[in-house]
Amino acid sequence: VQLQASGGGLVQPGGSLRLSCAASGSILSINGTGWYRQAPGKQRELVAAIATSGLTNYVNSVKGRFTISRDNAKNTVYLQMNSLKPEDTAVYYCNTVPTKPDYWGQGTQVTVSS
Repeated sequence: VQLQASGGGLVQPGGSLRLSCAASGSILSINGTGWYRQAPGKQRELVAAIATSGLTNYVNSVKGRFTISRDNAKNTVYLQMNSLKPEDTAVYYCNTVPTKPDYWGQGTQVTVSS
C-alpha cells in the first residue's frame, strides 16, 4: 500500500498550491496523517500533521501559511499552502504518523521560484 501525493508544481513566491494525499480503504481516517518534505541535501521533515480527532500541528516555519485537512468520505488528506517561499521547495510526501515504511509513495515536487 502506498499513499499517493499529488498537486505539486512550479509556483512563484507568494503563490499557493493545494496538495492531495489519497489512500485506499480507511487508512487515513483511522491513523494520524502527516505531510513530510525533503529538500535537496536535507533530511525529510514533518511539516504538518492531523490526528484522528482533527487536532492539527505544524512546524514553525509553515505556521500561518499551511493548512492540513482531511475528507474521510474521500479518503483524502489535503495540504493548502499559501504565501509560498523559495525555502518551501522540496518533494512533499504523505504518510501516517508515525510513519510506516510501506506507505511512502513517490511524492510530489513543489518548486517555488520566480
